[in-house]
Amino acid sequence: MSDAIGPGDLVLCVNAAPNHVTGEPVPLIAGETYRVHFVMEFACPCGRSDALLDVGVGWAWCQSRFRLMPKPRFEAKPQRVSAPKEKEKVR
Repeated sequence: MSDAIGPGDLVLCVNAAPNHVTGEPVPLIAGETYRVHFVMEFACPCGRSDALLDVGVGWAWCQSRFRLMPKPRFEAKPQRVSAPKEKEKVR
């Protein structure tokens, strides 16, 4: 799964449970999106994932806490605005 996630990707936090190694609360918020700064190809001690993600909160978190957000399919382009044509008055 780490091949799909890279630096700059948006991920959704789906698991803000306490740290599964120490039991301490985590600063992540379930339902919040985070931008990935760095992907560490290091297996998590829990055995659930093959990478740790640095999302700028704390140090690095198990990849199983996140889901990759879909990338936008297109960029919004400015639309042309048509102005009404002025008509000459005939008397």
